[in-house]
Amino acid sequence: MTLDLIIIGAGPAGISMASEARAAGVPAERMLVLEKAAEHSFTLKKYYPDNKLVTANYKGFEAACTGVLCIPDLSKSETITYLTRRSSRMASGALWGNSAKLAQDTATGVFTLSTDKRDYTAKVVVIAIGILGKPNKPDYPLPRTLTSRLLFDVTSTEIKGDNVLVVGGGDSASEYCQYLAQQGNTVTLSYRRDSFPRMNSINRASLLSLGERGNVRLMLGSDIETVKDNAGKPIVHFNGGTQEQFDYVVYALGGSTPENFLKMIGIAFDGPAPVLKEGHETSVPGLFLVGDLSAGSKGGSIIWAFNSANTAMRKICDDYLGCTVEPLPGDNTSS
Repeated sequence: MTLDLIIIGAGPAGISMASEARAAGVPAERMLVLEKAAEHSFTLKKYYPDNKLVTANYKGFEAACTGVLCIPDLSKSETITYLTRRSSRMASGALWGNSAKLAQDTATGVFTLSTDKRDYTAKVVVIAIGILGKPNKPDYPLPRTLTSRLLFDVTSTEIKGDNVLVVGGGDSASEYCQYLAQQGNTVTLSYRRDSFPRMNSINRASLLSLGERGNVRLMLGSDIETVKDNAGKPIVHFNGGTQEQFDYVVYALGGSTPENFLKMIGIAFDGPAPVLKEGHETSVPGLFLVGDLSAGSKGGSIIWAFNSANTAMRKICDDYLGCTVEPLPGDNTSS
């Protein structure tokens, strides 16, 4: 069965998106919510101090609610209680602690979300993840003269037909290798362990298959000691005394880079910002951004997250699902 809607992220924006869809008449069994953490609103729960006031008016955004969800100024615990109550109304199929890969069939417009358990297809996908931290960097110093050759993503610089070293052993490392191999590069992966325990099964299988076919050279159990500038290109010194020169080194050492993630899906950018059309729809038809990712460089408030979900749902109903957005009586309060 092709679902009506897949929501990636179960923070305030994702919970609001699911609530808006339910209010518009989308059945719970025709939605899926995917969350990488093991619970909803993980960032708020982990990083907000217990005594922090969650303000409705944040960074100049007017605290006027337009949709199903709304809060006044609340404490952290009150906000989590409110979101917990609302999350119980989300899609019946919620996947916790699960990452996935997203692709679209350009001929049909249908999206496929591949998880460890199975594949899901949907007419519409809404990305409701937050703006997270910067990528981690290695312990050894990186020559400033090689800034354009030592990268932390695969989208800021066009890399085609080059000799590329990817460093890391998580999901991003595998996804980078897959992407770079598709671009016709000679790809090597360096990882300090002899297996990939942090990788999900899809990315692990894809990477090992690339290795078996000779599309990616796997250097397991390898540690990098230094990187030096050799005539404008990085020469990498590994443990054991070996060294090798590459055109580029791409680090995938953890951290979060939403911009890179979105570009790999195919979303167009104007400078550092994703190109958004009416209703927070991206350049990919049927793919929407809500919450922080739709708020611009200032970032968004929880009220913004709620309202952006309502705005997106109106566009989704009009153009894709044929539903109607009407706020539920009594739902536009914090009670």
